[in-house]
Parts: sequence; C-alpha cells; structure tokens
Amino acid sequence: MEFSLREIKPNIGGGRVSGSEKLTSSFDLVQQMQFLYVKIVKVDKPAVIFNDPFVEIKMGNYKATTKYWTKEHILEWNQVFAFTRDRIQTTAVEISVRDIQQDRQHVVHEIMIGKVTFNLPDIPTCLPPDSPLAAQKYKLVDKNGVRPGDLVLAIWFGTQADREYSNAYHSDAAVASGEGLLNTRSKVYLSPTLWYLRINVIQAQDLVPAGGDKIRKPEVYVKAKLGDVILRTRVSPDKNVNPKWNEDLMFVVAEPFRDTLILSVENNVGNNTVECLGSCEIRVSEVYRRELPPPGPVKWYDLKKSVFEDGQIGKELNFFSKLNMAISLDGGYHVFDEFARYASDYRPAASKLWTPIIGVFELGIISATSLQPMKLRNGREATDAYCVAKYGPKWVKTRTVVDSFAPKWNEQYTWEVYEPYTVLTIGVFDDCHLHGGDGKDPSIGKVRIQLSTLSPDKIYTYSYPLLVLQPNGVKKMGEIQLAVRFTCISLSNLYRTYAKNPLFPRMHYIYPLSPHQLDNLRQQAIGIICLRLSRTEPPLRREVVECILDGGSQTWSLRKAKATYNRILATLNIFSDAYKWLDEIRRWKNRETTFIFISIYLFAVFNLELILPTVILYCIQYGISQWWKRPTDPTHIDVKLSLADSATAEELDEEFDTLPSSRQGDVLRRRYELLRTIAGRVVSIMGDFASKAERVHSLLNWQDPRITAVFLAACLIGAFLTYYLIGIRIFLLLGGGYWMWRRDIPNAPENFISRLPTKADYML
Repeated sequence: MEFSLREIKPNIGGGRVSGSEKLTSSFDLVQQMQFLYVKIVKVDKPAVIFNDPFVEIKMGNYKATTKYWTKEHILEWNQVFAFTRDRIQTTAVEISVRDIQQDRQHVVHEIMIGKVTFNLPDIPTCLPPDSPLAAQKYKLVDKNGVRPGDLVLAIWFGTQADREYSNAYHSDAAVASGEGLLNTRSKVYLSPTLWYLRINVIQAQDLVPAGGDKIRKPEVYVKAKLGDVILRTRVSPDKNVNPKWNEDLMFVVAEPFRDTLILSVENNVGNNTVECLGSCEIRVSEVYRRELPPPGPVKWYDLKKSVFEDGQIGKELNFFSKLNMAISLDGGYHVFDEFARYASDYRPAASKLWTPIIGVFELGIISATSLQPMKLRNGREATDAYCVAKYGPKWVKTRTVVDSFAPKWNEQYTWEVYEPYTVLTIGVFDDCHLHGGDGKDPSIGKVRIQLSTLSPDKIYTYSYPLLVLQPNGVKKMGEIQLAVRFTCISLSNLYRTYAKNPLFPRMHYIYPLSPHQLDNLRQQAIGIICLRLSRTEPPLRREVVECILDGGSQTWSLRKAKATYNRILATLNIFSDAYKWLDEIRRWKNRETTFIFISIYLFAVFNLELILPTVILYCIQYGISQWWKRPTDPTHIDVKLSLADSATAEELDEEFDTLPSSRQGDVLRRRYELLRTIAGRVVSIMGDFASKAERVHSLLNWQDPRITAVFLAACLIGAFLTYYLIGIRIFLLLGGGYWMWRRDIPNAPENFISRLPTKADYML
C-alpha cells in the first residue's frame, strides 16, 4: 500500500500551476467551483392570508425549502441556498410560495400560492470583488394567472469566494435536517486567549483549629478551586497555627476573566476527616496582571470562617485568620495547548509582548479521494467528510460534503505567521450529526506541515495519505489534496527571528516550569478550549479538538519507544561511522587513503592556525554538496520511521489499551514482565555510565591512594615536558603516531582507568 507523498498538478488559479509560479488573486490555491445562489428574502404585499407559509425551490431533481413559520404570519426568511452548477440537469428554476392549510375535515393540504420561473441562461453571474447582488421583487403567479403578491429574492451564479458561501444551505447536504443542517456549514473559530494564574502561597497566621484534640498538631494545607479544577499544596512542615509553604499553584484561565478563585485552608484531623480553618474568594478579573519578570505584589487575605450553633445556619466569626499570598496573571508565558514539538504558536498571552508578523501562510483544501466508508445509511456505506485545520488560535472548518468518497471542498484560508518553526495541523473527520444525536465524529486521518521547511512564495500542491493507526495495524483511509504557500513579508525580519528572538517567551527561561507542570497546565488548556468551542454555533466538538491537539497521546507505547531509540542511533551514526573510518585508516586497509590522511594530519600539525578555517570551509563545501540532495517535499508522516508497519499485534493492543487497563490475567503479567526486562536493560546502561563518571572522579579523591598519587605525578611530569621540552606540535605528532601504530589490546591509560574504584560496591 502506498503511504508516501504524491505531487499533483491541480487546475488552480485559472490554469495548471507549477511550484515556482506566483499567484496573487483571491482563492488562487483551489479549483474554482460554480454555484447557483438563491437568496429568499420575503413576500411583499401579499394578497392572501397565510397559515404556515414557506418557499420551495425546485430545479430538476433538486428541491429545497425554507423554514416553516407556523401560525406566526411571518413572511420573511433571509435564507440562502447554493446549488452546484455541475450537477444541475435542467434549464429552468422554479421558485414557489406555498402554504399548509386544513380543510373542514381537518385534512392537511399543501397549496401553491404563486410561483416565479427563471431560465438558467438569463441568470446573471456575480464574481468577487463585485458587491453582492441586490434582491429584487418578482411577481408571483398562481395556476390561474392571478398575482397574489411579490417575492423578494436574488438569484445569481457565483463561486466559493462569494460572501454568502459560508451561510448558504448547500444542495448536497439535503439529507441533513434540523440542527444537523447547521453543522454542515463552513466556519472559522478562534480559541480564547489563555493566561496562567499563579498563586504563590507563602504562609498563614493565627489559624484557629477546632478544640477537640489539643494534643494533635495541625496538618495544614491550602486548597484552591477554580471552576472544575482543584489544586492543593503539600502539608506544611510547620506543625503549628502559623504554617509556611512558599509553594506555587498554577491554573489556566481564559479571557474574559469571569471566574472566581476560592481558596481554603484545611486541617487534616485524621480518620479521613478534614476541617476547614477559613476560606476567601478572589475574582480573577481583579488579579494583578504580570507581563514582566518582577513578581507580583504580596498581600494578606482575610480567611472567613463560619460556625454552626444549635443546628442554625453558619455565622461568620469576627476574628479573621490571614493568608499571605502573591497572586498574578502571568502574561509573559505562552500557554501550550499543543505539544511543544507540534506547536503552531509561541507568542505570550500578553499582546504587548508579541513580535512583528513575518509572513502569511495560505492553505487551499482542494479535495479528498478514495475515502473509506465510515458508516451505514439506509443499508449502504457512506462517508460525510469535513476538514478542520488549526494554526495559532485560529481554527477553520470546511463544509460537510454529504455521502461522497471523493469530496471536493475547494476552500482557502489564511493565517498570520509570527514564528517560522511552527506546525499546521489538518484533520479529516466524518460527520455523524446530520440528523442530531450524541455520537462522536471519528477521525479519518491527520496531516502536519512544518512551516520552516517551506520555501517562501512557492506553491506546494501535494496529495497527502490519510493514515490511522488501529489495533490491527496502520490503515490508509484515503488521500487529501492540499495546496500551501508561505509568503514572507520581509526576509530581514525572518532571519532576525532566527537569530535574535528566543523560541519561547523570555519568562519560560527566567522562571521555567517543570515538565510535570506544563503537562498538567496543557490538560487544563485543552479542557477550556474544548468547552468554549463546543458552545459555538455550529459547535466544534470535543473529540475533534482533542484529536487536533493530541489530547491523550502521553501513554506508554513500545512502538514509540523503539522508534525513538532508532532516531537516537541514527543521529549517533556519524560518530560510529567516523570511528570505523579512522580504524580502517589505522589498519592500512587502503594505503592511498592512509597516506593522504597522514599527509593532511602532518600539514595540520605544522599549521595549527589553519585548522579552524579548514573545518569551516569543509562544512561549507559539504553543505553545498548536500544542496542537490535536499528534501523538496513538505513534511509528512513516515510510516517506516514510526515503525507503524512493523509493530506486532501485541504492541498495538498495549498501545490502544485504556488507562487503567481493560486487560486481565496473563496479558497484564506478560506486559509487566516485558516492561521489567526493558527497564532492567535501561538501568544496567545507566549503571555503566555512572561507573565511568565515578572512575573519572576517583582520579583526585584519593579513594585509591596509589592511583591518585600516580595520576598527580603523571600530571606534574606532563606539565613540565609540554612546557619546557616539547611543544604542542611534537605532542600531537607523538599522540598521532601512537594512535596509528598502537596494538589492539588495551593500552596503559585504558588499563589505568579500568582499575579506578566506583561506588558500585556500595550498592545494595
């Protein structure tokens, strides 16, 4: 099965485009699609009384209706319908106003009030940048020739660049109904601006524990609650009523700041019982906003405590304990909602700290081919595909193409670029909400494109394989055709970004966060984004957002561990290859190469000042020689590098297992034993590294007095010889000669180091 990238030559920009050709018009990265747009506005000056009026558009086999106004006598709709021109198989469009009425026997009848007919050759064409076509009044005529009023509408031929495209009801989504019809529309979403809320809990004063057990020392900690997230400090080591912590608790909050932070000091009194010693509430909107490294102000907060007497409601005490904290909204950090290696944005939360724009990234989502069936509809296989792309805080969703294994979207989107080392993520999903319901939209595949690998102003048109890893192996779900272009505004700003600006905001280096903190904060950020985008209209569903953001990919995978190990070996191959090459030279396997190497070595020894320039020139020559071998394709998923094609069924079953595991008995025992074996090898290698490092330390710590004395004497003699008798050139000549003609058995320094003591004997 073909898993590689394919370059394509789609008919975009009004003609076939080569990679070096520049296009400047709107929607130049997609194929132009023709639509017949019909905008129904209202019925004007009706001559009859309506009960449940609606408008029907009939065009060959296509039929579309507006909303029904039940018993409301409303004759205004403002709805737009789009019909794909290639699928129109008639020469006329019939638009009729209809009403639903009941006769005396309460039988429901659909009555045509009047209609208007248009011939397709007479319909005008309206293309951007033209203004939208104005609606006009058309006389309605019934079957008897009577004119019951005027229908206000606009009808024209346009493309996907039309302003009404995203708001139109498309003819190929006719099977959808109700809320599902809204889900088929294309839409642009924005993630909320996220900040870190830092709570530095310093100390508390004058706490008043309950008087039940005066012998027991208080075990006090601080609990913070923001929304559904609860964090707590460790128990204070000071077992008294004035405990100290000096510990940070961090939350993720989104603009606008409407949440309330609830802090409480609690005492663990034993028997799984917790006593609240006081609490306070702080509105996040009133918290100090910190954009620069200096910490926020430290304040004392009153802790309110309620007591209950005789079964009555709580009564607040007049005496307040106090809690000393520094609370700030840290806008100098970037709040990660993606993994750092896949991040599409590195800007800090505070807009004042943003760097200038360096370019514009454009994406043309053209089509997909050979999609796999995802469900059954009326006894036959079907797929209702749509795309979601994310870069920075901007999300885009294409329209849903209903019941097609080769959907054509031809939608183009644009993003501003602030950092070249960023990744665009595109996912294809199957819409399972055309008729409502609470199902999930399954993923058909995902593509990532690294912007730093793209040449400026060049159009890349490729067909990307849609790959999904399943418990039975990797599966190709189809292909998606994309056109991408990165336009650089200023090359000087681009190169200045590489050299001057750090990748992360400065706060990440001055006050770094631990990997554990970053992972917890990232999960909070994903939860907030999922909640916000699920409340939009139409909603961007939680499973889609989590798939794009890789919400649950932190679990153990033996396949990923092997792939990472192979990547490490691949990067170290240059050193192993160099050692093998030098060993072949030392063994005189190729006399010509050995003579050339010795000559170059002697020349370098007697011309030390030329070594560094020679190395630099060699790097330049090597880089120029690699120009002809440079990768010309954008980044894509490599199945072989990921070991997805060679993973065993047991490895995939473990990777897809839930947490906690759903397996039992022998399966878990076998996995545990394999994990213990792998961990044992890792620990053994770590022990070898520790022993080598300890041997170096043992040279000077007199753990073996004979070796330390010999080493110090050798250092003294060596310093005297190199300074007074021989220079650096003679030292290099002797060292190179010794290396060339040494024997294969260990030499004196190796024998010396191998006998150095380590702390392995101290291990239990």
